[in-house]
Amino acid sequence: MSPRLPLFPLGTVLFPGLVLPLHIFEDRYLRLIRSLMDLPDGTPREFGVVAIDQGLEVLPAAPSGVVHNEVSLHDVGCVAQLRQVTERPDGKMDVVAVGDRRFRITGLVAGDTPYPVAQVEWFPEPDDTGEADELTPRVLSVFRDYLAALRGGQDDQLPDDPTVLSHLVAATTALTVADRQALLAAPDTAARMRLEIKILNRESALLREVRAIPMPPSELHKPPSLN
Repeated sequence: MSPRLPLFPLGTVLFPGLVLPLHIFEDRYLRLIRSLMDLPDGTPREFGVVAIDQGLEVLPAAPSGVVHNEVSLHDVGCVAQLRQVTERPDGKMDVVAVGDRRFRITGLVAGDTPYPVAQVEWFPEPDDTGEADELTPRVLSVFRDYLAALRGGQDDQLPDDPTVLSHLVAATTALTVADRQALLAAPDTAARMRLEIKILNRESALLREVRAIPMPPSELHKPPSLN
C-alpha cells in the first residue's frame, strides 16, 4: 500500500535539509499539527509540503462539510519533519520543521480530515556522485557571482557536499515558484546543479543589467506590490 502523508500546501517550495518556520492560524492546519503531536513517542511527526500551482494559500472559510476545490498542487513535494511547536495564547501556533526526503503525489485520499491527505511515492535519489562532484566548483563559482551581484559581497560559508549545496542554492536564490519547483523535481543532484548554473547565470546577468539602468529617486522607496 502506498504511504500516505497529510499535506500542507504553501506558496513556496521546501527543500531537503532546509528549515521551515510556520505561523499557523487556519483551523484545518492547527488540527493537522495537533494530530502529529498526539502520535506516540518515536513515531515520525511529518507532513508533506507541496507548492500551490494555482489558487490561494489561505482559503475563505467554508460551511461545515464543504470542501474547497480552488487549489491545484504541484505533484512533487518535500516531507517536513516537525521539530518544534509553540502554542500561543490566542490558539495559534509557531512551528519549526525541517525538510527531509522528496515525494511525488500519486493521488488524494478521501477522508474526514479537514486538511488534504495524499498517497505518495518516494522520489528516487540516484547515486550521481561523480558528475555532481565535477559540477560543484562551477555551482560555487556562479553562486558566489550571483551573491556579489545581489548584495555586493560573497558568502564563503558554503557547503562542499554536492547535494546539500544544490538544495541550499535552490532555496536561497531569489527565484519564482516555478523555478524552485523545477529544481526540486530535478531527477538527481547533477541535473539540479546543471539547471542551477543556467538559472544563476541568467539571474546574475539580470541583476547587473538592472543596476546599470539609472532609476529616479522617486522609484526607490515605492512599496512592493502585494500581487
